[in-house]
Amino acid sequence: MRIDYSKKFIKQLKKVPVSVKKSFQRRLQVFVQNKKDPVLNNHKLKGELKGFRSINVTGDYRAIFQELDNGDLVFFFMIGTHSELYK
Repeated sequence: MRIDYSKKFIKQLKKVPVSVKKSFQRRLQVFVQNKKDPVLNNHKLKGELKGFRSINVTGDYRAIFQELDNGDLVFFFMIGTHSELYK
């Protein structure tokens, strides 16, 4: 599995608190080992974000991604709080 990030994701990640950055790194390790680990709450999104998925980074922060190339590529698009992402 390859993992890539949008420019928007990288820009947003730079702005989040250090604790969220560390939490994302830990969750990413879990994700690589088991995408369906319950701690991630990996789920499909609806509405404007249909076709994307979300994982929990912290209690309020989420990372939005898409699986491409039959799941061989995971492309992270956005990271932010629930209210920032789901306006």
